[in-house]
Amino acid sequence: MGGRVEGRVALVTGGAMGLGRADCERLAEEGAHVIVTDREGDMAQAVADAIGGEALALDVTSEAQWQDAMARVQERHGGLDILVNNAGNVIFENIEECSLDHFRLHLEIHAVGTFLGCKYALALMKHRHMADGAAADHAGASIVNMASTAALMGYGAIPAYTAAKGAISAMTRSIAMHCQDEGYGIRCNALAPGGIETPMVMNVSGRGGEEPAVIPDGPLGADALGSPADVANCVLFLASDEARFLNGVTLPVDNGLDARPHH
Repeated sequence: MGGRVEGRVALVTGGAMGLGRADCERLAEEGAHVIVTDREGDMAQAVADAIGGEALALDVTSEAQWQDAMARVQERHGGLDILVNNAGNVIFENIEECSLDHFRLHLEIHAVGTFLGCKYALALMKHRHMADGAAADHAGASIVNMASTAALMGYGAIPAYTAAKGAISAMTRSIAMHCQDEGYGIRCNALAPGGIETPMVMNVSGRGGEEPAVIPDGPLGADALGSPADVANCVLFLASDEARFLNGVTLPVDNGLDARPHH
């Protein structure tokens, strides 16, 4: 199947590397015009050049930068169909080690960044299924927020990260219901990835700078790492009309990690 988001305008935060880059590539492969955003503008531009999209430098914690970015998207494209709030960070510190500044940093990037993205994108996304030229079966716009299985499980080393990701999951449900109640035609869902072979995971596991591990095709065993493409395929699904009956959910993408009993 091709062209599953053909002609849609998509914006991905943290799109310069890791999960964000994979999301940009997958959406572009299926026909979306992708706006790659990242604090590292040059890196975002390199990804945009590779996929035929465009780039914007964006610090997701800045309200002014979000307002400016949405104004530019509105001017250039007249609206937005897909928003992927992917930008993130993680610092491994338990509750006794974690400083208030680091706790607030996690909340700013994850929870506040997602809040600002959804807040200022809604005006561009509402009623897209009714826009001129929209296909008769257009199921509306889609927001995909990036939570984590860390928010569903107990990890003693990352309380700030789990708090921020838990906030994203809860906020996703609230936004989904607001948009549905208002008749905006916007779905809002979250993904909760498990261990994925990304630069961030490699850095925290002491493998920063090494070549990424090759994730084999086919079924994966327990505790195996996933590929960024595994998450990107789920982003594509939630962004597409195929997921029109999914709204307000947090979907684990974790090879059964959350379901498996651990002793």
